[in-house]
Amino acid sequence: MTSLLLRTHPRGRPQDVAGVVRWFGAMQAQDAASGMWSLGVRLPGCTVADVQAALERREALRTWPMRGTVHLVPSRDARWMLAVTGVRALMGAQRRREVLGLTEAEADRAADVLGTALAGGVRLTRAECLATLAAAGIDCAGQRGYHLLWYASQRGVTCIAPHVGTEQTFALLDEWAPDPHRPERDEALGILATRYFRSHGPTTRQDFAGWTGLTATDARRAVAVAGDALAAVQVDGVEALLDPALLDASRKPADDVLALPGFDEYLLGYKDRTLMLDPVHQQAIVPGGNGVFRPTVVRAGRVVGTWKRTVTRTRVRVALHPLVGLDPATRERVVAAVDPYARFLGLPTLVEWAD
Repeated sequence: MTSLLLRTHPRGRPQDVAGVVRWFGAMQAQDAASGMWSLGVRLPGCTVADVQAALERREALRTWPMRGTVHLVPSRDARWMLAVTGVRALMGAQRRREVLGLTEAEADRAADVLGTALAGGVRLTRAECLATLAAAGIDCAGQRGYHLLWYASQRGVTCIAPHVGTEQTFALLDEWAPDPHRPERDEALGILATRYFRSHGPTTRQDFAGWTGLTATDARRAVAVAGDALAAVQVDGVEALLDPALLDASRKPADDVLALPGFDEYLLGYKDRTLMLDPVHQQAIVPGGNGVFRPTVVRAGRVVGTWKRTVTRTRVRVALHPLVGLDPATRERVVAAVDPYARFLGLPTLVEWAD
């Protein structure tokens, strides 16, 4: 939790959205509201409007850099991350196109159409992008439209710009991030390893490969390039890597209680989640194994419950679902843990227990 910026880190705490996203390298953000709170919970005192303004300043952007999943990434790093980690997703896209009845030529044409429509600083909503493709004679029925939007971003033509109201918008990547960082491949691998283990360690090279989608060979190379920026430790007899600054960090037990978003690096940043989550509760967090993670209540590093939010213009209603027995004092602490989220939204909160 220290490395994930949910506790005080010996290197200090980033003070803005750009710093938090750069710390992680990439943050899960397939659900926009969850991504906003992933930033908010690590920037105490900021509001959803503050995060939205930072994204409008292009401190970070959303795209599909790895595993075919939307992440927040530093704007200047989006292009090289797509090149290094997105290539495997592109290689696997042919099979998906066959299922959808699309050809690579059609996908490339769709990317070109969007590139032309967005040129000159234009931002289009998702619906407007699909209408633009349809007007060009490209069939967007079913999942074809989503795939074509994904493909255009995966190729580095477009990126996901901040929402306007509740509408997702798209812009040209070259215009949204006009001064990209262009490291050589080895340097890029080293940056990925340094940022991942700095923000998730101690954890294993296998978790790093799973998070990035890199091959085992590339994962080993990345760790080697990172060199002294990482330190090795033993966790339950298994080698793990971490930021050397943590070696001298306090090991005093902490009994904090946090309300975390569903799609947060705290769980999604790892393949092996047993340190944070009792396997018996996996089904409660990801019902049916459908990839949709519920928001979690975490006490002293362990998931002890879930919560569900319903946001209206006037308030946020939160339903709490305990997964373990909680005494009255702990229940009061769990209710209090929701307060930072309410302040983030600037809305009064109604909290209910659903057990």
